[in-house]
Amino acid sequence: MHRHRAETPFLPGASRPARRRTVAAEDFEELAALVVDASVTDVLVVGDGGTWVDRGAGLERVRPHLPERRVRELAAELVARGGRHVDESTPCADVRHGDGIRVHVVLSPVAVGGTALSIRLPRPELPTLAGLERAGAFTRVPRSVVERAVEARRNVLVTGATGSGKTTVLAAMLGAVPRSERIVTVEDVAELRIDHPHVVALEARQPNAEGAGAIPLGRLVREALRMRPDRIVVGECRGAEVRELLSALNTGHDGGAGTVHANGLDDVAARLEALGALAGLGPEALARQAVSAIDLVLHLERRGGRRRVAAVGRLRTDPDGRLVVRPEDGRR
Repeated sequence: MHRHRAETPFLPGASRPARRRTVAAEDFEELAALVVDASVTDVLVVGDGGTWVDRGAGLERVRPHLPERRVRELAAELVARGGRHVDESTPCADVRHGDGIRVHVVLSPVAVGGTALSIRLPRPELPTLAGLERAGAFTRVPRSVVERAVEARRNVLVTGATGSGKTTVLAAMLGAVPRSERIVTVEDVAELRIDHPHVVALEARQPNAEGAGAIPLGRLVREALRMRPDRIVVGECRGAEVRELLSALNTGHDGGAGTVHANGLDDVAARLEALGALAGLGPEALARQAVSAIDLVLHLERRGGRRRVAAVGRLRTDPDGRLVVRPEDGRR
């Protein structure tokens, strides 16, 4: 198949995003034009089903329409370039390409309607708090709330639904950390792109075809504690690693952060309890750990294609010792 390369330089700090992002476009073949388009945040393909993109205003159907055989072939190639393998015995894979491009694959027939290929694309420019403010992220909660949290070395939990901008806000917040500090990040798939000179990024590793060689997030959090971090960050807590995160933030590592999926501020406590249960923590034990470890909750939402910091909260315990989130006026 004919391949082509589309690379365009990006000037960091530009007032507007470049029209094309810098990637090795030939890796994505028929999808190259969509992947290099700086306005596109997600490319979603289903074998025999069609192609969709998200440019910030919801999904829109676009060309090309690829047959199942071709989507399966391209998915396998992209996973292989990310250092993993996908086939009938291991039909699901999640890999990183370059500087934060995330490729997720589920092969048919596990994906009933056809092989599902999902590509999440970072913005060409590194996120900053000033840039997010220009984009309208701080219309309900002022930017100064986040800046004060960074300056005061508060431990922050960033929450929100899928696609609400948790990773972007977290990266922008970390970009405001003093340049004299060392940041150690731990992620399942490395997506954080931080404008800071001293970031050590750790990425979890899935088991190989024989089931060996896995390095989970919990292990990496423990390793991060030995790396003389000034700030420890867990890209997203999805399971038992919440125990290691809370433990780390309770042992003098102030100014850390993590993200958790939650559909609303009121859902954060239940979500943390569920993750704590996976780590063997009961509700009361989880509540005590979380209240001690986390100083501030920033909840994000996406409405009408716009992402913003929607609410600020504090973790507290109720009379029964269970975790609750108390909303705060973010403008104070």
